[in-house]
Amino acid sequence: MAKKLIILLTVLQLLPFLCNSFTSESTADRRVLVLLDDSAIKSSHSLFFKSLQSRGFELEFKLADDPKVALQRYGKYLYNALILFCPTAELVGAPINVDAILDFVDSGHDLIMAADIDVSDSIREIAIECGVDFDEDPAAMVIDHTSYAVSETDGDHTLIASDDFMKSDVMLGSNKIDAPVLFQGIGHTLNPASTLVLKVLSASPSSYSANPKSKLSNPPSLTGSAISLVSAVQARNNARILIAGSLSMFSNRFFRSGVQKAGSSTKHEKSGNEQFLVELTQWLFHERGHLKAVNVRHHKVGEADEPSLYRINDDLEYSVEIYEWSGTSWEPYVADDVQLQFYMMSPYVLKTLSSDKKGLFYTAFKVPDVYGVFQFKIEYQRLGYTTLSLAKQIPVRPFRHNEYERFILAAYPYYGAAFSMMAGFFIFSLVHLYSK
Repeated sequence: MAKKLIILLTVLQLLPFLCNSFTSESTADRRVLVLLDDSAIKSSHSLFFKSLQSRGFELEFKLADDPKVALQRYGKYLYNALILFCPTAELVGAPINVDAILDFVDSGHDLIMAADIDVSDSIREIAIECGVDFDEDPAAMVIDHTSYAVSETDGDHTLIASDDFMKSDVMLGSNKIDAPVLFQGIGHTLNPASTLVLKVLSASPSSYSANPKSKLSNPPSLTGSAISLVSAVQARNNARILIAGSLSMFSNRFFRSGVQKAGSSTKHEKSGNEQFLVELTQWLFHERGHLKAVNVRHHKVGEADEPSLYRINDDLEYSVEIYEWSGTSWEPYVADDVQLQFYMMSPYVLKTLSSDKKGLFYTAFKVPDVYGVFQFKIEYQRLGYTTLSLAKQIPVRPFRHNEYERFILAAYPYYGAAFSMMAGFFIFSLVHLYSK
């Protein structure tokens, strides 16, 4: 009996630790798998990795051809995000192959992918599925004879200093990136059929893509600002993807290098790579621009309980609370473009929700004079933010036979006509019967 009591007390003491290891706030939700071409990348790109670790991410480094590495076990994913720093790796037949990576993204997880010259067919295939097409020439690099880095160039002008950033405080932060970003690698274009992929860093109008070691005999296939250096995707399931055409832009050398753009007298002691990638990865890992909606409520005006159905012409109120993740806590989301649809086959009511600036969005309207099964519907899509898709069904019934007004104001002329005819007939009868 004493032995059983000791075992029970031991289990009770360990229970808090066991419970804590499976909570949503544990580090398992911030585990990132990093696949490398070469283990030397771990040290040559250490500043980028340390920036992630300083924000609480737990990085696990593996070689891309490691036969023991896996994304999931027993149907459960082991990582929250994946970093592919293996541009030359052929992933066919590997435990983590192209299909496994695409399934990982389809399940709502995030991905960073860095390409380079001699990019493999596997990396190209993943990029195509994300709406990005790398230059078909594996030896091609982005070349620019006007927007190159003066102090670092070796004459071929493949080291580009780009400051053509997309304009989005959500994705790149509110602090302006003053220094240009150093880039040396392969360019890509966006598939016009894809509406989810965005240019984050573009090449200048004078740039083109070609093999710098051979003479340019034919016009280059990629030219000007159509070339994207860094692109981002937010999938419909809110998974986020970062695609860069340069592995070097994540390196310590590019993080620490000073930069002076050709044609500019301003020399920056430090490139904008670190600030650019830190801000962009904060968005990528949902530390910014991530929304959630809670406490969706609707009820009749003057009541508090949610009814099981509404009657036509009822006055109702609708409210929802929307919050944005700040990296450490949920903060009230402030916007003036959140819209509600009262929907049946098409919107019968479309209202822009008012806000109290504390996270609460609300509106009031009259149920249309149409009965059927309606939906309270919010489809909120805004650049850089996760998509909010809320839908709640509610039936709307007509008036019952005993709920109509007994005397309708519009029918008073008809009432008057009926009574006047009755009175006229009574008078006519009297006159007819008693007149000589």
